[in-house]
Amino acid sequence: MATNEPNASSRWDTSAASLGYDRPDVAEYEALASDLRDRVAGEVQFDEYAQVLYATDGSIYRARPAGVVCPRDADDVVAVHEVAAKHDVPVLPRGTGSSLAGQSVGPGCVVIDTTRHMDDIVDVDPGAREATVQPGVVQDHLDDRLAEDGLKFAPDPASSGRATVVGGIGNNSTGAHSVRYGITDAYTEELDVVLADGTRITTREVVLGSDEHEAIIDEGGIEAELYRTVEGLVREHEDEIDAKYPSLKRSVSGYNLHKVIYENDDGEEVINLSKLFVGAEGTLGTIVEATVSLVSKPEETALALYCFDDLVDAMEAVPVALEYPVSAVELMDDEVFRLARESTEYAQYEEPIPDGTAAALMLEWDSELMDDFEAAVADTNAEFVDSGAAFDVLEAYSDEAQGKLWKLRKAAIPLLMSLEGDPKPYPFIEDATVPPEELAEYVQEFEDVLEAHGTSAAYFAHAGSGTLHIRPILNLKQEDGIETMHSITDDVTDLVLDHFGAFSGEHGDGLARTEFNPKMYGPALWGAFQDLKSAFDPDWRMNPGKVVYVDGETAAEQGYPESAADTDMRENLRYGADYQSIEPQTAIDFSDEGGFAHLVELCNGCGTCRETEGDVMCPTYRASKEEVQATRGRANMLRAAISGDLSEDEIHSDRFQEEVLGLCVGCKGCMSDCPTGVDLAKLKAEVKHEHHEREGAGLRERLFADIDTASRIGSALAPVANAAATLPGARTVMEKTLGIASDRALPTFTRDTFRKRFERRGGAAVSAARADARVVLFPDTYTNYSKPDVGMAAVEVLEAANVHVRVPDDLAASGRAAFSTGFLEKARDRAAANVEALAPFVEEGYDVVSVEPSDAVMFQDEYLDLLDGDAVEAVSAASYGVMEYLDTTRLDVAMSFRHDPEAGETLAYHGHCNQKSLNKDHHAVGVLRRAGYDVDPLDTTCCGMAGSFGYEAEHYDLSKAIGSMLFEAHDESRADAITAPGASCRSQLGDRDGASEQPPHPIEKVAAALAE
Repeated sequence: MATNEPNASSRWDTSAASLGYDRPDVAEYEALASDLRDRVAGEVQFDEYAQVLYATDGSIYRARPAGVVCPRDADDVVAVHEVAAKHDVPVLPRGTGSSLAGQSVGPGCVVIDTTRHMDDIVDVDPGAREATVQPGVVQDHLDDRLAEDGLKFAPDPASSGRATVVGGIGNNSTGAHSVRYGITDAYTEELDVVLADGTRITTREVVLGSDEHEAIIDEGGIEAELYRTVEGLVREHEDEIDAKYPSLKRSVSGYNLHKVIYENDDGEEVINLSKLFVGAEGTLGTIVEATVSLVSKPEETALALYCFDDLVDAMEAVPVALEYPVSAVELMDDEVFRLARESTEYAQYEEPIPDGTAAALMLEWDSELMDDFEAAVADTNAEFVDSGAAFDVLEAYSDEAQGKLWKLRKAAIPLLMSLEGDPKPYPFIEDATVPPEELAEYVQEFEDVLEAHGTSAAYFAHAGSGTLHIRPILNLKQEDGIETMHSITDDVTDLVLDHFGAFSGEHGDGLARTEFNPKMYGPALWGAFQDLKSAFDPDWRMNPGKVVYVDGETAAEQGYPESAADTDMRENLRYGADYQSIEPQTAIDFSDEGGFAHLVELCNGCGTCRETEGDVMCPTYRASKEEVQATRGRANMLRAAISGDLSEDEIHSDRFQEEVLGLCVGCKGCMSDCPTGVDLAKLKAEVKHEHHEREGAGLRERLFADIDTASRIGSALAPVANAAATLPGARTVMEKTLGIASDRALPTFTRDTFRKRFERRGGAAVSAARADARVVLFPDTYTNYSKPDVGMAAVEVLEAANVHVRVPDDLAASGRAAFSTGFLEKARDRAAANVEALAPFVEEGYDVVSVEPSDAVMFQDEYLDLLDGDAVEAVSAASYGVMEYLDTTRLDVAMSFRHDPEAGETLAYHGHCNQKSLNKDHHAVGVLRRAGYDVDPLDTTCCGMAGSFGYEAEHYDLSKAIGSMLFEAHDESRADAITAPGASCRSQLGDRDGASEQPPHPIEKVAAALAE
């Protein structure tokens, strides 16, 4: 049901919303942008959209940059530094912006985004166990390449599917296996770096006193000065370094003065400036190429998840677990389990967790450390379960079973951000690290701190290394919440020092923890950090305010950027006490999401939508690699629009409507793949509706919204309607007048519709009285007017399962096309008509079955947003896709299938993105396999057609680019043929390389396999 009257004229008035944020005038950077465009081959974006898109990362912070440069090569990066130096503007190197401490946001900076172009794996040397990469290479992509040689990059952060290797170097990242492998600084061997003034140096292991070292010093210049300064600082502060740097597997705050000089394998004393750039967060220079060392990839692993009824008991078990040959010891608490249980995507992974589990420790073994996994697990079972410390254990030996547990563990951070309401479990002290033997006492004292501040927290992460991601729940939209955050941080940093720990064990300093580094390291080392920063970056223009800062007076005297002075974790917050946003009156119901604004604000910036492998989200980003086309980018723009960060009317501008909303294909992948469930398809439909109400709609939009009527006319005029589209010049005219791509094959129509065929055969062949089940088969537009064979195949299969089938005459189009294009009143009218027609059938025990997946999901999901009442809930609950229906009811199990070569062929299966959003796409695989087919399910995103999207001339190239990913997956499969349930998917596949024949719907393959 709509939350408010849909025609209220003021429902999108943003004039009252005011963030109090910095809104730098784009014009003040015109000269800088012009000079950059003269020097840089890559994209230079200094408009307001770029500023908004790059103002946030995965943290709680926000600051508009001056603009963004996407360099094509290292020469571009040098040019950026030189031009920025000329204009005295800060520079901020950025990976994918998944940082959790605010490392990759900064006011007035030139952001260098290397992920679009500089993403090549330069070299892999299996013999030397080294790889050289450009800064935009995503870690999982590197590991996929390394797997060919049985190798991997050891640090494995949960964000490895989107985070870059060099971004991990900037943060000194690690992951679940730091117990086994340590952290990134141990694997960073050589770097190609651009310094603040554009000087390019290569950092590597240099033996002190060697000819190479002397040659560097003798040559003079900035490189020689860096070597002298670094060695001098280390020698001068040896005692402080020994005293202040904690002895932990994970400690990533400050600069790595304790690791830059060391003994090599030959016992020689060496200096390697690469170690300083690790964890420096881009404050010393921009890395344009990195050589990292690798480790062998274990052939097999095993997991055991131990269930405890008390968090402290689990913590006491950690040091005991480390006495065994484990490669990981991970923690999850009951809050993580609860949120996963309530999540569309992750509920399936939480299901095996026993009730009453307050905390769970997940132990992993690998085949390089252990030969007999079952014996190893038996040993720890005896230690924990038999003794009564843990009350249950889940053992996982297969890749599939282990993958589910790791999926649950890796989802913990973004899942926590899906909590309803403004109070959230925010990251600011979430990766403090203490020795594992201190964990139990530390957690109890941490609980006391939280209680004293009137809040609670979730606990999870890398218990084996003493790193717990503890996130206090606060409301940072209120001054009290912000001050509580600061007070908790002050108390917790004291607590960490009392337990011989580090403020950060993984996520770095950024804007969240830099303020407290003087407390951790003391005045002598803090002064050394400042001297080090000045040596590498004399004007303090490299990502200022991170890792180290100066007082305001010094910054003013030296002409440093304002952001280099007095870093305060309470400043530059994404949601501060001044934050306001409108809650618009909406035409569809957002109450389940807490309102329109809350759904937008659920985006925490984690960047999962930038992953390009697996799942659905986000197909347009995968094809374009442009931030604005990721779910995060669209959510950032919507948040800016409803909070006054953009001008009042910007949401109705042509650019916003097309670039931000128009390029969203409505796949609904974000509904399930986004860990916080930011449903951009729903948000888009609402905003497009408001835009139509205010500005009107074009002819093509109205045509596609009412495609059922157009198809009915095309059917009535067939075959003349089909022939008309093939006349010379007809397609050119259609493109010029309607904007329908001339290169896209159009659907053809038939007079002999599915309804007519069903009626001509006499209706149902199985009587209702003798049937095992009864269904209403929904005659969707495409099946009815273009592909009636698919509908008849569905009838044949259902009746073979002894199902009574009805196809009523009074059903309207589902409303899917109208909903997706933002014509919500039309969609609501059609939904109401169908619910009225179907409700009596459902009351009599009928189910509603659709051949077209997008229509099935429309009944199951969007109808509940458009209407309220018992009738729509009943119809929604009784609705299925045809393959989902067969699999859910198992009616196909009793069918007889022939077993000839055709029935045994291998089929690639491409599931429909809308069904994937509700976790319903897998049903077809089970039915096809029981029908005798060997099925290879493709892990693919949206096909790229997305209803009308692929027919629109301006979207044709992007549609084909998205489709190419499906084509590639099909080519790489072992299948003889491909099948897909979606009409759009089959159209895209049929339109490949000028092909004319569409692949079959899965129900057609089942029908073909039926015994006579």
